Amino acid sequence: MSKDGLCAIVTGSASGLGAATAGLLARGGARIVVNYSNSKKEAEETADLCRKAGSDVVVVQGDVSRDVDCRKIVAAAAPWGRLDALINNAGTTKHMAHDNLDGLSAEDFQRIFGVNTIGPYQMIRAARTLLETAAKTSGRASAVVNISSVAGISGVGSSVAYAASKGALNTITYSLARALAPLIRVNTVCPGYIDTPWFTKGRGEAGAKQVRDTVVSKVPLKVASSADDIAQLVCFLASPASSNMTGELVRMDAGMHLIS
Repeated sequence: MSKDGLCAIVTGSASGLGAATAGLLARGGARIVVNYSNSKKEAEETADLCRKAGSDVVVVQGDVSRDVDCRKIVAAAAPWGRLDALINNAGTTKHMAHDNLDGLSAEDFQRIFGVNTIGPYQMIRAARTLLETAAKTSGRASAVVNISSVAGISGVGSSVAYAASKGALNTITYSLARALAPLIRVNTVCPGYIDTPWFTKGRGEAGAKQVRDTVVSKVPLKVASSADDIAQLVCFLASPASSNMTGELVRMDAGMHLIS
């Protein structure tokens, strides 16, 4: 699964799954654009780890809900003259019980959809020319990998707005896999629970531990997936090893979807 020579953008790569994905790509020999919205210190730490692996790294601040920022992120890869992989990892949520209909405002929906749904679309649009150039140069389709969630399939997750935004991202995957072939292939990873600070930030230490313990007790494999676990799948879909795959929603949830 060599990634040597690939040029890749990983949005939201300051921490968590994005950082793990950037690090794994870098260890495979890829050049990386590390992107962050607010966490500059963590993004620089991710970039340092990638550089220690021998990668050429550029760090760019940008909020993917803003088209001008998406174009700025992609412009950071322009000096390479190509882009082999775009990983749309940036995401946001508001943790809210699904039956609390007063807990989500229109502004909450707009913000969550802006980052989770519109952001990936805008990134793909901004990156299209560089992705197509790489495909023509290499003779194989370039890769877009969207990070969705099992929430977008089953309607579970941190909030109704989050699940809806990921469901919309899943249909975008199908639409653009058709529209952008044969030069660009578009696939999506749908993780279940990932053991990262995501839940701690949203629910506090005690709440996050309760979620983790509940997941581990219920899923068939009795494990909590780490960011590194999911990053392996993301990098597979970004690499030439998956060159004949497009329009796929790939679940990696320790069997969560099997629970009745």
